[in-house]
Amino acid sequence: MSKGNLAIDHILKIFCLAAKKTLEKGTRKEVRYSSTVQKIPKISLRPELGCFVQFSGDYNGLLVMNFSAVAALELYRNYMLTMGLPEAELTDNATSSEVVDTMGELTNQIMGRAMQMVEAKYDLNAKFGQPKAVYLNSAIILSLENTSGGLTMSPEAQYSDNRRIVFTIDNSRFHMEIAMERTEFVTLE
Repeated sequence: MSKGNLAIDHILKIFCLAAKKTLEKGTRKEVRYSSTVQKIPKISLRPELGCFVQFSGDYNGLLVMNFSAVAALELYRNYMLTMGLPEAELTDNATSSEVVDTMGELTNQIMGRAMQMVEAKYDLNAKFGQPKAVYLNSAIILSLENTSGGLTMSPEAQYSDNRRIVFTIDNSRFHMEIAMERTEFVTLE
């Protein structure tokens, strides 16, 4: 057997590629992500617009997408224009349900593509629920509670390796944060 590596770093790379491909296809704009990943102590929904979704199966975790109002509006407008909606019918209000719902839908598409990519590369499967999108005035820290054999383990014990990465579309920046149970991927030779 070869040496193991933290699963979160492998999964994050795939999630970044899935987000880039999904957003570029949906907006017809170039999307870039930073070559630097931040190790963070906790993940959170941050102002102004945040989306979160839990995934579980052969690997388990939580994904958060945090958008500034400017980034959310830019993604929303480009996505709707790509779908053929007239610009005159689009909202300019980042707090509108149309923008919030669109960020939830884009997160759903990113997750679907990411799950397919992980399964194709690692032969591991996970399911995810419907992403929740909310407009926020202040940050909310999220944690996963793990139950195993009737015992509740602290989130820090199982989900202490968290990551954040910065994405850019045009001049707007947004963030992806991920928490996963602490596991390693070991390749059998």
